[in-house]
Amino acid sequence: MQEPETKKPLSFNQLYQDYHLQFVRFANTYVRDSIIAEDVTTEAIIYYWENRSKLENESNIAAYILTVIKHKCLNYLRHIQIHEEYSESMRTYSQWELNTRISTLEACEPNELFTIEIQEIVNRTLRELPEQTKKIFLLSRYENKSHKEIAEQFSISTKGVEFHINKALKVLRISLKDYFPLFISLFYRM
Repeated sequence: MQEPETKKPLSFNQLYQDYHLQFVRFANTYVRDSIIAEDVTTEAIIYYWENRSKLENESNIAAYILTVIKHKCLNYLRHIQIHEEYSESMRTYSQWELNTRISTLEACEPNELFTIEIQEIVNRTLRELPEQTKKIFLLSRYENKSHKEIAEQFSISTKGVEFHINKALKVLRISLKDYFPLFISLFYRM
């Protein structure tokens, strides 16, 4: 019966020559990439060489290097496994996100969105107006009161009513500059 190998090679080159090819084949069986197998084997041999003084003289060199290769291959394969799981998760998320965008767009009613957005701008702008200007404008445009009726309610002249309405329209025109054609149709009377 032959004793396990315990003799340490005299040189790194001899060690590399003795073990490299068979260990590359072993690693490649698992990693299925000759470049990775080559790297793993070379790293394992270098690791052994750098740490050989810390090992007992009776250590089986081939078994030691093979163990290092095994762990490096496992680390590599686990890394691939995590990457694949993450990629699958990303594909699932991307598919969900795409489906959500499609269904949201299908349900989208541009006229409603446009009207809601404009109404929010109008409401915000009206809140910022002086109280009397806002009330006069609302009576004129939303309650269809005449200038005379509004003037009587506020005890001001019809010119005063026109001033407040024009002031409100000017501020709204600035706020709704991006929606100018709609602004004209909503607030200006012919």
